[in-house]
Amino acid sequence: MARPFKTQRDPQATPRRPKTDFTKLPADPDAPAEPTQRLHKLLALAGLGSRRDMEALIETGRVTVNGAPATVGQGVTQFDLVRLDSRPLKLPFIAELPQVLIYHKPEGEIVSQDDPEGRASVFDKLPKIKNAKWIAIGRLDMNTSGLLIFTTSGELANRFMHPRYEVEREYAVRIFGELTDGQMTQLTEGIELEDGPANFDSIKPQGGEGANHWYQVILREGRNREVRRLFEAFQLPVSRLMRVRFGPVNLPPRVKRGQMLKLEQKEVVGLLEWADLPVPSAPLRQLTQREKLKATTVFMPKVRKQRISALDRPPRDAADGSAPRPYRKTSPATKKPAPKKNENRRVRQTSDLDAPAMQKKSDRNRGRG
Repeated sequence: MARPFKTQRDPQATPRRPKTDFTKLPADPDAPAEPTQRLHKLLALAGLGSRRDMEALIETGRVTVNGAPATVGQGVTQFDLVRLDSRPLKLPFIAELPQVLIYHKPEGEIVSQDDPEGRASVFDKLPKIKNAKWIAIGRLDMNTSGLLIFTTSGELANRFMHPRYEVEREYAVRIFGELTDGQMTQLTEGIELEDGPANFDSIKPQGGEGANHWYQVILREGRNREVRRLFEAFQLPVSRLMRVRFGPVNLPPRVKRGQMLKLEQKEVVGLLEWADLPVPSAPLRQLTQREKLKATTVFMPKVRKQRISALDRPPRDAADGSAPRPYRKTSPATKKPAPKKNENRRVRQTSDLDAPAMQKKSDRNRGRG
């Protein structure tokens, strides 16, 4: 039987669409209310900036929820449509296991994202992460080295830094001189500083060479230059200061100066349990063999350009009605210069090739019977 010809579709004909009847289900009055989360908190967790920046961004009217301008402190659910400059945003409603990074900070770097002097910052070396933002747990002076912890959880960072929790900080201090027994007792009992009394929980001598002596000190505060000021009260300047422990986190010996180490998922769960914070109920993500090796490997960070806050970016739609501007500041592409054409270029001729060498007689007879 012959196969019938396929009928050609008329391109000008109106396409026939299936008729569907969408009926909205009635709302159940007995259903529990959908849990809400603060909008500025979710925007900060999405990596758009700090919480204060997100509150200022909401006040500008650039953020909308379900088509209406958002307000500061507004709660949203996972079914609400949130837009920034008419661009839909994907907010992290489901709690995920935070990331924790250990950094052996060297001298000469500041712990700040905004520096008018343009000095080297520890935030310039942090690896990129999606839908999150790195938070520094505590600060270290520019001339202080040692353990610095970064995390993507604001609650975990607050548990480390808030004064009411009194988390221990351990330092290795090298001073020019030596403390007497009376001075060590006085340092543990308390000394009056400009901003109030301060003291060490414990201080132990660790030996030294010549006029320099090492001490191990532990305190539960994080005031500015507190360790240095306590020693300077006895006219003993600090020549080397290094933090070796912050709470339950120790600086591993294999993490050398300027290197980083990302904690494993089980170690992060242990930190959340230590801080009495809820552990996400979602199962831990199964890592590949390559990810497991990378997670336990110490690496040297590279300097990169930091992400700017969404508040610092210009709105997508210009006020004068001109063409929309991009979100990111793009630098003009640098094109490679075209090679110059040399009109006097000489084309290689056949005569330029070397004459073939005379074939040997033994080669001509090779392979003949």
